[in-house]
Amino acid sequence: MDSFQPVRPDDVDKILGVMRPTTCALDPCPTWLIKLARGGLVDWFLRIINASLEQGLFPSSLKQATIRPILKKASLDSSILSNYRPISNLPFLGKVLERVVASQLQGFLDDTDYLDPFQSGFRPGHGTETALVALVDDLRRELDRGSVSLLVLLDISAAFDTIDHGILLGRLSGMGLGGTALQWLQSFLEGRSQMVKLGDTCSDPWPLTCGVPQGSILSPMLFNIYMKPLGEVIRGFGVRCHLYADDTQLHYSFPPTSKETPRILDQCLATVMGWMRANKLKLNPDKTEVLQVSRSTDRGIGWLPVLDGVALPLKAEVRSLGVLL
Repeated sequence: MDSFQPVRPDDVDKILGVMRPTTCALDPCPTWLIKLARGGLVDWFLRIINASLEQGLFPSSLKQATIRPILKKASLDSSILSNYRPISNLPFLGKVLERVVASQLQGFLDDTDYLDPFQSGFRPGHGTETALVALVDDLRRELDRGSVSLLVLLDISAAFDTIDHGILLGRLSGMGLGGTALQWLQSFLEGRSQMVKLGDTCSDPWPLTCGVPQGSILSPMLFNIYMKPLGEVIRGFGVRCHLYADDTQLHYSFPPTSKETPRILDQCLATVMGWMRANKLKLNPDKTEVLQVSRSTDRGIGWLPVLDGVALPLKAEVRSLGVLL
């Protein structure tokens, strides 16, 4: 895929019709007004979008984001900074342009069947339900065989913010993108900045040298492409995995008398940690758990040493899946 296809007026009108009316502080007018007047703006949007696709350039004026700190819960102490969640807002025109590219890129991913088959996040026809059903089905089959399963729940810290642009562009090139298509995606990633807005006050713009933009339409798709090799690394040890965006569940089943399980999981997790470091990602040990799934609940509580010497609790049963199992 060396280029993105130009769009037609009815394509633009349809996109403007389905876009959510959210407005960024950097937009020259409210989004609801653009949607209301889209009949007279289609040609203007069309020229900008097709010029961007043809030249392989994402307009620099659309690369700035405003960050608003929002309390995670209204009851939390507003004087504690950790109680806030940063919400990123991007210009509306940039999101329209992203949606055009996302549609064509998704078609390419579907045609090439590139994404990990066990990735359920941000994919048409997939979701949290498909991820849960697939995982529970695997675990129940192993229980029926009399096996014990260890379920390792990995949590990546600020996953979208640490993506290396060079590595991501290499993945995109390796999957078959080139020409102005790859040039456009490189332009989309590079030269970005963000500023914090609090009330009527804004900070100075701060350059972003890594990561994919939060609040973006393309970012989840690009993240799935970036994470594609992880599943291959895990399955290389005979360990199964299910992924939902940056949430990864490893599970390894074995006979109750097996003594090889800790060694295999240690090797697998050590390799996963190495892959994370090489790809500029960081695992969060505080939110990573190891759970045991078995018919018996009298095995007590043990400890499985993983993650570079950090001991994680090995629970006697998966309480969150207890009803399903």
